[in-house]
Amino acid sequence: MSSTQPPQPNWSDPQYYFSRELSWIEFNARVLHEAMDERTPLLERLKFAAIFSSNLDEFFMVRVAGIKRQVQAQVDRRSLDGRTPQEQLEAICQKLLPLVAKQHQHVQSVLRPQLASHGVFLLDYAALNQAQQRHLREYFEERIFPVLTPLAVDPGHPFPHISNLSLNLAVVVRSPEGTSHFARLKVPSSLPRFVLLPLELQRRKQTPVWMGVPIEQIVAHNLDKLFPGMEVVACHVFRVTRNADLEVQEDEADDLLQAIEQELRKRRFAGSVVRLEVHESMPDEIRQTLMAEMGLSNADVYPVVGLLGGRDLMALVDLPLPHLKDAPWKPVSHPRLRRLMESEYSTDEDFFALIRKQDLLVHHPFQSFSSSVQAFLQRAAQDPDVLTIKMTLYRTSGDSPIVDALIDAAENGKQVAVLVELKARFDEENNIQWARKLEQVGVHVVYGLVGLKTHTKLMLVVRQEGDRLRRYVHIGTGNYNPKTARLYTDLGLLTCREDLGADVTELFNALTGYSRQKNYRKLLVAPTNLRDRLLDLIHREREIARAGRHARIVTKMNALVDPPLIGALYEASQAGVQIDLIVRGICCLRPGLAGVSDRIRVISIVGRFLEHSRIFYFHNDGAEDVYIGSADWMPRNLDRRVEAVTPVDDRAIAKDLQEILGILLADNRQAWELQPDGSYRQRHPASPDAVQSAQQILMDMARQS
Repeated sequence: MSSTQPPQPNWSDPQYYFSRELSWIEFNARVLHEAMDERTPLLERLKFAAIFSSNLDEFFMVRVAGIKRQVQAQVDRRSLDGRTPQEQLEAICQKLLPLVAKQHQHVQSVLRPQLASHGVFLLDYAALNQAQQRHLREYFEERIFPVLTPLAVDPGHPFPHISNLSLNLAVVVRSPEGTSHFARLKVPSSLPRFVLLPLELQRRKQTPVWMGVPIEQIVAHNLDKLFPGMEVVACHVFRVTRNADLEVQEDEADDLLQAIEQELRKRRFAGSVVRLEVHESMPDEIRQTLMAEMGLSNADVYPVVGLLGGRDLMALVDLPLPHLKDAPWKPVSHPRLRRLMESEYSTDEDFFALIRKQDLLVHHPFQSFSSSVQAFLQRAAQDPDVLTIKMTLYRTSGDSPIVDALIDAAENGKQVAVLVELKARFDEENNIQWARKLEQVGVHVVYGLVGLKTHTKLMLVVRQEGDRLRRYVHIGTGNYNPKTARLYTDLGLLTCREDLGADVTELFNALTGYSRQKNYRKLLVAPTNLRDRLLDLIHREREIARAGRHARIVTKMNALVDPPLIGALYEASQAGVQIDLIVRGICCLRPGLAGVSDRIRVISIVGRFLEHSRIFYFHNDGAEDVYIGSADWMPRNLDRRVEAVTPVDDRAIAKDLQEILGILLADNRQAWELQPDGSYRQRHPASPDAVQSAQQILMDMARQS
């Protein structure tokens, strides 16, 4: 008798996948949970409520807009989980409506009263006393009224174009003759969303810290100034979300910079409407009028209790109430860099000598970005022996010391080449400004490859050392942004290994020139070899398990969507490989399916420092391989972006990364376990199963080390 492997399932079958869109909604539900978790300080809960709203805005502007375009184009392609575009929209609406209602109800009935108990009053205009209303009437006349433009809607005045994410009032007025008229009034975004009351009008038993009123309510209660001689019959707030994804035909654009600038001007107005938010009190007649004018259906309308545009609540998070926030975290310098910082780059021991001794791993925000990556670039910009600096910039801060250092380097006579990714979504305008600023001082600025986003985080410094050139490299998982480096958990590797230096040089040649590099010594690069190499690593663990030896895969990423990689993980699980996946956001893989993925566990961690780093661990029968890099396991990262993932050859650093993975897997405070039905179950510290699981995971990781 011959033994044969049983036939593999068809991994394209929808039963093996979760919906990408519904999985994202599950992620945003975990964000909302942070806004509702009493263990989280009050202003941090408010922050997560604002993040929930901001995330939804982007979800509609990009993902829902894309699905709507498919419906309009009558695309019949189904999603991974087998839904048509129309079915996806219906499922999104069904899932989101109760979640949005839950968020607004929580802000209104829980967060606002709790804030008030600490002296933060977000007041309704109707509840103000006469003196307070009189003051706001004067404020309206002096500061708001001059910039308002009521627009009539009638046969002579077509329905006006409404800008993306703007707050608006739908107003019904009646003439003395009894005729009703409809008008739209835009709330000016150039003015503060919340108008503060002066101290002398803040009459409360306790001394308020902050007392404000939403600007749309001030406008709504003073409409008689805008419609004299008319009776204001009704006034209701609404907000519109439009398709905001750029559509740039790069191969037809003579100047990509100019093409993106033109698309940015269109973004605010030109995209079709994909969502209408209305206050729940809006009568059906007005709601139907808005829907008809914008070509929307009932599924596109989201009624809201309380404030529309919840992302604006972020303005209250910076109030001076430290007892309502997380304890401040001040990043520390990496232990090997502390002496360096104190000596102010002494000649006998500097950054370059330190990296020559041993690779350096920095872990942000726990270890300082400014005293590591930023300081290294600043040192390179000043060092007379540095000849060349090359770098990719995907997102950076508005007052970026990174850009300043690159300018300094160019002014110091070094050859500086920077790839600025103009298509970094919602940062395009910022990146255009930096590109122009860099070009003005002689920096070679390029905009990447046609049809691809450059998402990789790379820096290359070439230095003359005696009679040779040495290449120093930084490869990171996060952006070169000092601000987000204090908010997001990310990793960066500083090294001068020759093979990595040669790979990074060739990758930059591919980005700035006409190189068609396919093979690299060490780097895993998308879209050339990253998916194939990851598949090889997974298949290797599968074969080790089939041979009866110990096999293990542990990965940490932000999203897992790619069907070939998911199929490979299923096969590895079937062969006996224990697989632990730490996926913060979207996960389309279904864990716990009998005979398919019963050896796969998936957790998501959402907390104070948004988990952003990517780490990939393969046990390899004891000869462990550990990688870090910029890529999630999604088709867009593997096929439509330039990404770089590097092996970590320093065994001490590889051990540090294993320890990080072990700690995350043992988390029983902010970890959520993905269930076979697509729901998530939160771990709790008091759970015996969670404690036992944490202990076992830490023991396993220690034994494998």
